[in-house]
Amino acid sequence: MWQALGGWVLRNRMILLAILLVLTGLMGWQASKVKLSYEFAKAIPTDNPKYQTYQQFKQRFGEDGNMLVIGIETDRFFTEKVFNDYRLLQQKIKAVKGVEDILSVPGAVNLVKNWETEKLQAAAIFPEGTLTQAEIDSTRDVFLNLPFYQGLLYNPDSKAYLMGVRINRQLLASKARSEIVNAITKEAEAFGSKQNMEVHLSGLPLIRTVLADRISAEMKWFTFGSIALSAIILFLFFRSFSAMLLSLAVVVIGVIWSFGTLELMGYRITLLTALIAPLVVVIGIPNCIYFLNKYHTAYRSTGNREKAIVQMIAKMGVVTLFCNIAAAIGFAVFALTESAILKEFGAVAGINIMMLFFISLILIPAVLSLMQPPKEQHVRYLDNRGLQRWLDRLERWSLNHRKLIYAATAVLLVAAVMGIFRLKSVGYIVDDLPATDRLVTDLKFFETHFRGVMPLEITIDTKEKNGIRKGMLRTVNGIDSLTQFLAAKPYIGKPISFVEGLKFVKQAFFEGDSVNYSVPSEYDLPALQPYLSMKGGSDAQGASLGKLVASFMDSTRQVARISVNMQDVGSAQLPLILDSIEQRTSQLFDSSRYKVSLTGTSVTFLEGTTFIIEGLKESIFWAFLLIALCMLYLFRSGRILLCSLIPNLVPLVITAGVMGWVGVPLKPSTVLIFSVALGIAIDITIRFLVNYKQDLQAGKSPKETVVQTIHSTGLSIIYTSIVLVAGFVIFCFSGFGGTQALGWLTSLTLVVATITNLVLLPALLISFSKNKK
Repeated sequence: MWQALGGWVLRNRMILLAILLVLTGLMGWQASKVKLSYEFAKAIPTDNPKYQTYQQFKQRFGEDGNMLVIGIETDRFFTEKVFNDYRLLQQKIKAVKGVEDILSVPGAVNLVKNWETEKLQAAAIFPEGTLTQAEIDSTRDVFLNLPFYQGLLYNPDSKAYLMGVRINRQLLASKARSEIVNAITKEAEAFGSKQNMEVHLSGLPLIRTVLADRISAEMKWFTFGSIALSAIILFLFFRSFSAMLLSLAVVVIGVIWSFGTLELMGYRITLLTALIAPLVVVIGIPNCIYFLNKYHTAYRSTGNREKAIVQMIAKMGVVTLFCNIAAAIGFAVFALTESAILKEFGAVAGINIMMLFFISLILIPAVLSLMQPPKEQHVRYLDNRGLQRWLDRLERWSLNHRKLIYAATAVLLVAAVMGIFRLKSVGYIVDDLPATDRLVTDLKFFETHFRGVMPLEITIDTKEKNGIRKGMLRTVNGIDSLTQFLAAKPYIGKPISFVEGLKFVKQAFFEGDSVNYSVPSEYDLPALQPYLSMKGGSDAQGASLGKLVASFMDSTRQVARISVNMQDVGSAQLPLILDSIEQRTSQLFDSSRYKVSLTGTSVTFLEGTTFIIEGLKESIFWAFLLIALCMLYLFRSGRILLCSLIPNLVPLVITAGVMGWVGVPLKPSTVLIFSVALGIAIDITIRFLVNYKQDLQAGKSPKETVVQTIHSTGLSIIYTSIVLVAGFVIFCFSGFGGTQALGWLTSLTLVVATITNLVLLPALLISFSKNKK
């Protein structure tokens, strides 16, 4: 069959080549339209209760992750020079397109009682314009007498000050996001440079934007870097520019197709899908090496270019097909998970790895038929004496030291299993960044001075319209008790709710005395009732507080909201924190009258991390099962199936053990390694066993066949492994910890897989064979 296919491909090479080029042109046109994702990819399925709760929250109250924060630490804040420049910074940022509102000290408002109208007038504390030191001093005392702002806009103990910048959520989901964030960052850094103080920026808009921009930059760098590195290695192997350029053409077409597939399927470039292009390069190069290696071997023996091409397809077609199927399965199983981000990655990667086979099958034979036959210098690598000596050593080990091989494998597995028991599963929102990265250090600044910036939202549903007003005292006391519980936690920032607004109103009612910043009693509420409708007056800034407080009840006055910012505590600690909050809410709010829900970005992050990790674990099982079925179909032997699986399980177990011993946690970016490595490492096994089976059918004994297979495939296996390891090592230069782990852990797995397939697999084949002579 494959012999006939080889002849057919050769006869129709020009038609097939034209079709390939036309399709590549169309895919290139699609690839030119692919866009970068400016949103965190959905990690939870849409039918998940926590996802639905979060969507309901956003419908009622809007986006919870659109606040960018700017922080400084100084004891000179209320000096004339610093304060006026800080106000000027606020005005400049307010002028940036997309900025909707700013909360800061210069824009703070106070509530003043109007006896005649029985209303509270919201007025700016600090007058407009440039203030003198005397004006700043007098108004500063008014500001510091308002507990509402303490812990929200300033930390009195550390002299840290915060400016919150709310950005339009539609623009945050567009390309304009980078321009907005960069403009805000530029103004903030200019202020810091002028005042000779360090300025810190954080918040989800900044984190997401910076990560998206870095993904874009790394995608280009890794794609071109992997192509350049592969070109160097290919030239060193084949000593031929034509062979190098042919191989690069295969992977470049594969990269174009991968981006085109993203656009055709309606996906965008994310942290995961950005890896597909360099992965296509890394996985596509081995196809070229095996095809060219077989072509050179066949040409040396036949001396005829056409016969060598047909023999190349006949011998390597089925091998390459099943290798690509195995690698595609390793990725495609992610599409079986419930996580959208994994589905996108799995579908696009699986499709394009299979496309690599057809690209190789058409392009390589067609181009080889048009090129000059290889010269002696181009096939000289087949006689590499250094590698041949190593293959001789592997032959002796397999034949004479099988017990030692098994004993060493057992010892390594025991050590690995011990390491596996040390594995921990934990993820952080910024844990893929190094600890010295500015995103991380600035986040730590806000965690130190304001207890974090990660949103956590608690909704209290009274189960009836106007329920908050009907059960005002009961609801207010419950929210205040929960607020005190939350405020006592060192990892949770100041909680904000409409109850804080009531406290502010009570303080204003009693002539601004901070002692009266407390929950109104049942006797206070009737007197305060006429004053609860705040007015902004003629001052545009005066409306800020009213909008802030009003945003903590829905329009029907049925649902109240407590909003807090918290530290990036990680997926291991967060469930415990949420459980303690839920226990407290069950004590404070009668379930027959209230429904309390915890939501927000922190909760959805935890749920998404859990879904991804569980989905990846499940995908490993499916990848292993499907690959095993492919191996069983290919070899039709339970004995060979067992021999093939063991050398690929051992590297995975050892890698998991190494992760445990060196402290690399299980998280979405590291669990990905196992399916990817399994799909790629099994290629080596397939290539070895197909050659073994073909030679065994020639009537040779298992020992003779093993020896011949080691020498006939060992060279190309070693060359391919070097390319694969080099291709994955390039990921170690990433700025993301998860991508770095993918690089060195996958490289480790492939190195171990190469050793087990050239040492352990031959030993197993001899031991399990019926005739061991």
